[in-house]
Amino acid sequence: MTVTASHPYVASLLAGSTAVPKSPAAWLDARRAAALERANALAVPTTRDEEWRFTDLTPLTKLQFQPVTAAAAVSAADIAMYAVTEAAARLVFVDGIHVPALSQRGALPAGITAELLADGLKTHGALIEPHLAQLASGESDLFTSLNTAFLQHGVFIHAAKNASLQAPIHLLFVATRKDTATYPRCLIISEAGSKCCVIEDYVALGDEPYLTNTVTEIAVAPNAALCHIKVQREGGQAFHIGNCAVTLAKDARYLAHAVTFGARLSRNNLTVIQQGEGAHAQIDGIALIGGRQLADTHTLMDHARPNGSCEQSHKTIVGGAGHAVFNGKVFVREGAQQTDSSQQSRNLLLSDKARVDTKPQLEIFADDVKCAHGATVGQLDAEHLFYLKSRGLPERQARNLLTYAFGAEIIDRIPVPSLVAQLERSVMARTEAGA
Repeated sequence: MTVTASHPYVASLLAGSTAVPKSPAAWLDARRAAALERANALAVPTTRDEEWRFTDLTPLTKLQFQPVTAAAAVSAADIAMYAVTEAAARLVFVDGIHVPALSQRGALPAGITAELLADGLKTHGALIEPHLAQLASGESDLFTSLNTAFLQHGVFIHAAKNASLQAPIHLLFVATRKDTATYPRCLIISEAGSKCCVIEDYVALGDEPYLTNTVTEIAVAPNAALCHIKVQREGGQAFHIGNCAVTLAKDARYLAHAVTFGARLSRNNLTVIQQGEGAHAQIDGIALIGGRQLADTHTLMDHARPNGSCEQSHKTIVGGAGHAVFNGKVFVREGAQQTDSSQQSRNLLLSDKARVDTKPQLEIFADDVKCAHGATVGQLDAEHLFYLKSRGLPERQARNLLTYAFGAEIIDRIPVPSLVAQLERSVMARTEAGA
């Protein structure tokens, strides 16, 4: 099928879409075709669009990116620094392509599945169909539509009813080549009463420009609990666009931890929809950027049923001429009584040229709720700095210590010790270098 894109840059990105092979499921081919049509009809967002008014994608549209057909040669030693020792299984993708030799499936307990999406379609097709390219439909989102149009190399994680896995499943996406585009897709289904932890980890072995356009869809069933950790430590010239859509059934629990260190320009969209009574979400996020990096985080917590709760805390540490954006919306629908939802945005500026645009929002259409939000933007506390200096610490060391403590508060909540240690070393290295 030949379709002419309405935007020349979209046309350039879609040039390789005809090479995507047919899937094992006809319904998925139909959804990919529909996504292709949507992508061709959509334009690249600009700062004239309200949802993108602080994020200029012009640098992205000046570059040409195409998918690769074969993974680059990467050794286990090349990615050893990213190992999560607690992981029960690890799936590694290099430039968007799965590499079995670097992956470790492990012996997962009964009821826990972590496999390629293509394999999952053969064994769990009836379970996957209601969710894949449905939770994140991309009706008006260009990048979700692009991801679905290229949907080929995906991951399927399934926790069956009452199945439990305390150790995390580690999904490692490694970028190695310039001018490439990758479209990772993750589908996570947690059935009733299950418990699971998943790490999405995006890293780079170089500092060349490339595009990562990722979509994750998550369905958490009644009384299930999912811990979802996303770490973005891409190369300094990279572009990272991430969309995550989550649905929560009755009494479901969803714990989200998002860490943003890398990329020249990154956008992280998280939408959580409370579809059942009593569901709870905890959403933590931190962005540590410097130079001329731009990190944009948009979240939506949609309380559609009564007795829901959410605690959200987002922090940014911005040095150099970096620019951080946070837009967090809490939406309480009519009838969602007894909702308890809070949101905090705390932002630390390390230089005169650093910039933060923060916009916490509440939209409430129910009258028996408890909701709060707040935002702060500032520099290091002068009294805290004076106290450390009075105890003999040099000013630079005192500043580094305070900056580290500000970020570590969020990172320390991640329930994976080896990953916390990696991230804390990164925070310390960045603060010592002046972010």
